[in-house]
Amino acid sequence: MKKIIYLFVFSFLLLSLSSVHADTAELMSQADGLSKSKSGSMDDYLAAANIYKQILETEPDNYDATWKCAKALRFYAYTAQKNSVDGWKKICAQIGKEGMTYAQKAIDMKPDQPDGYYYFALNVGIYADGVSILTALKEGLKDKTQTSFEKVLELDKNYDNSGAVLGMGRFWSVLPWPLAKKKKALEYYREFQSTEFFGKEPESFVYISELLIDLGGKKNKEEARQILSTFKTDSPFFTKWSNELQAKL
Repeated sequence: MKKIIYLFVFSFLLLSLSSVHADTAELMSQADGLSKSKSGSMDDYLAAANIYKQILETEPDNYDATWKCAKALRFYAYTAQKNSVDGWKKICAQIGKEGMTYAQKAIDMKPDQPDGYYYFALNVGIYADGVSILTALKEGLKDKTQTSFEKVLELDKNYDNSGAVLGMGRFWSVLPWPLAKKKKALEYYREFQSTEFFGKEPESFVYISELLIDLGGKKNKEEARQILSTFKTDSPFFTKWSNELQAKL
């Protein structure tokens, strides 16, 4: 009789475990579908992040749910910025900080994978857009951002369309004096321009053009003018930025 009971309990546990895995797979599929596009809505990214959090409530060591939550949060804040929604700076500050937390957990789980490092750096960037570069520097985020991007380049330079190459260019160009290294920033931007991914991200146009204008010189300004002339976006934030840069030429 005991043997029958043990078999019953064992079978029940197996079925329960299978059900949990099936539920997790279904939830992951839903969240991935909501967050896979870089042109999704804020509602989609927020819903995806909440689903990943739901998975982590029962599976706190789920690596994919952890780094993808950091990704969804970053894109939620980025979309708020890109669309110039009311209070976007506050959103970037709050959500960027939360995104850093999930990204750090992903780094701790799998330090040999690029995902956590990449989305840690991107969340720092969106956080800094919300609170200011100086505030982020005072909080000691410079070195961690730099080493995170560098780790991505070491592990997979082509990760997310060479996003870390573009990120390093932006990193060195926006730091205040005497930390900024404009020539180093340009080297990374030139490397990014040589990839097939240049022009696919709206920020790449304004990032590179802004640096060229800052560097000065007729040749640099002419290149900036040419880049901005081909820039097309439906983003109010990047449109305004592009117009401001063109006014300097």
